[in-house]
Amino acid sequence: MIPGLINDGTSKIETFQNSTLRPIIKMQHDLLIALFQNYLQKRNIKFFDFNLNKKQNQINSIFTKDVSFKNMIIGTILGHFSMEEYHFYSQYPHEINKRIGKIVQKRIEQTLL
Repeated sequence: MIPGLINDGTSKIETFQNSTLRPIIKMQHDLLIALFQNYLQKRNIKFFDFNLNKKQNQINSIFTKDVSFKNMIIGTILGHFSMEEYHFYSQYPHEINKRIGKIVQKRIEQTLL
């Protein structure tokens, strides 16, 4: 768990995000970056030739429009859940999937921009 992110006013989903999602995403950082770079290569996207604004737009476009890529990213994270974490996830899949996507997108932006 990342210290300082959970207090008495934190919702169950925020607690799950900070105690489960963020550590898994951090652990899988290198793999997530490699998956994104492989995505760019397979689609022949010349990402590293783009200016900063176009790079940001490209990342956002991939995360908002490519459902199969997003599902692969989500599956990469879900594969590390314990049964207890999965049972919690199954109560709020839409909200948690959205959070996974946003956190991973932000990490990719911070790493590749």
